[in-house]
Amino acid sequence: MYPSLHNDVSDRLREDNLSFSFYRNDDQTSCMNEYDTTIMGRFACRNEICMAVWTSKQIAITIRRYPNERYNARVYHQSCKGCGTTTVPQLDHSYAERVAYRLKKWCGVQMEVPPFSGRSDGPHRSDLCEGCKQGHCSTMGLYI
Repeated sequence: MYPSLHNDVSDRLREDNLSFSFYRNDDQTSCMNEYDTTIMGRFACRNEICMAVWTSKQIAITIRRYPNERYNARVYHQSCKGCGTTTVPQLDHSYAERVAYRLKKWCGVQMEVPPFSGRSDGPHRSDLCEGCKQGHCSTMGLYI
């Protein structure tokens, strides 16, 4: 989870007079709503022997809404295809955009569906995706 990006989400929510706090407990049982989607970001393998770097337009996340105007978003990691090391993503603006959009939808804000901002250059590797392995990847079953 990325509580450090809460201010970016809050700024986007404020546009529609909404205010949520970040909920640090990754608790599936007490959430009111849950939504699986993808965002974009960059990975850098931490294995000193490998050091692979790649971008992904299909980083799985689960957005959850909780009582009392709280939310969180679980961002799933990917494994390096070169060495298998689990790697944490560096996220871009799509995180805040996607989380705020979903919270607004759940609160009944009427919005147009945002345009898809990127096309993947390669297949989604379910065997390397933590979201797929945990059953929370919106691209599950679509590719390899």
